[in-house]
Amino acid sequence: MTDVWSQRADAFRESPTHREGPDLDLLVEWCEPGHDVKVLDVATGGGHVARRLREEGCTVITVDPAPGMRPDVVAPAEELPFADGSFDVVTCRIAAHHFQDVRRAVAEMARVSRRLLVIEDNVFRGEHVEEAERLRDPTHVRSYSEDEWKEMVTEAGFEVEQVEHFARRQSADTWLERVETPPETAARIRELLAGEIEDGMLGFASIVLKARKSQK
Repeated sequence: MTDVWSQRADAFRESPTHREGPDLDLLVEWCEPGHDVKVLDVATGGGHVARRLREEGCTVITVDPAPGMRPDVVAPAEELPFADGSFDVVTCRIAAHHFQDVRRAVAEMARVSRRLLVIEDNVFRGEHVEEAERLRDPTHVRSYSEDEWKEMVTEAGFEVEQVEHFARRQSADTWLERVETPPETAARIRELLAGEIEDGMLGFASIVLKARKSQK
């Protein structure tokens, strides 16, 4: 999987959906950034969260399993090579649906954070969407519902403070081309997502969650 993501690095660095948006603005705000805040950005991808938080004065360490994403540290989310409580905030944006063991990854993120977890990911919208996602990209494992996210974060010892949902739209063609989807596969994906595509634009939904380390 790592080599695949290294090959995709430039596409994700340039993707408007990943590079900007009100969801990214809110995620940055919820990190409570400042000059004394140390952040770990997990599965950094194109590095957009890290860039924005550094602009806010934070010290940011990036981690990603794909060397081509040019992270500070190459490692999977399930095995973060940092001591307990090494960071004030741990972030992860639009990546968790690729994690092989999401509960282990959340536990690891919670372990190394002494204050906040701020996570965004695509939200579960039905098995037909999951099938389409896996056809487009075999590294897709699963998207999760708001209740599932709350459960995972709470199990990891954090208390959910705020949740926000975002509806996003992007070109279906661009979405398929970003990972070089073969024509036959693309046709099947379009069948599955027929109800989600309007005027060539594909609808997406994401969830942003802010949770604070429990003091109990």
